[in-house]
Amino acid sequence: MSAVRLLVLGAVRRHGRTHGYQVRADLESWGAHEWARATSGSVYHALKSLTKDGLLVVHDSMPSAAGGPPRMEYELTEEGEQAYFDLLRSALTHRDPRLDLLAAAVGFIDDLPRGDAIGLLRERVRELAQWRASITEYLPPGTDLDTWGPVGEVIGLWLNTADSRAAWTDRLIDRLEGGAFRMADDA
Repeated sequence: MSAVRLLVLGAVRRHGRTHGYQVRADLESWGAHEWARATSGSVYHALKSLTKDGLLVVHDSMPSAAGGPPRMEYELTEEGEQAYFDLLRSALTHRDPRLDLLAAAVGFIDDLPRGDAIGLLRERVRELAQWRASITEYLPPGTDLDTWGPVGEVIGLWLNTADSRAAWTDRLIDRLEGGAFRMADDA
């Protein structure tokens, strides 16, 4: 699963029909070139790849208003719409997507109905709790990880990661339940 694919599909979807320059400009304005490696080359590569995969359709080129080369316009296909929501839901649900993918999904969370987003995030919290339990399951009671040397540090890293990701997700759930963001099903 690629953050750039999710970002490109989401950006095209937000415009309905748009050219690659606009997609790239949107992603740059969001800073995605820094946190998701959504560089100009990766954006245009994703546009071509998504078109080849049948997730985007290319419309006849339109003349550039600035006098440059003609621009191709892209639009999501039905399969592209489905792929977009599948990627979005998967990234929000799983306990361990790469942070760039999770960030991309959170950036588009408002494309979902509020209840759906909350449900997906609750599933993420359940997965994080199961993962945390699997880490501690075989530790003897009263284990002092400081006495385990580097292995104790690794276990501590995973426990801290599980705890901090769960706390962050719980906070986002609370914000959504409190009405944060305008979601897809809001009037």
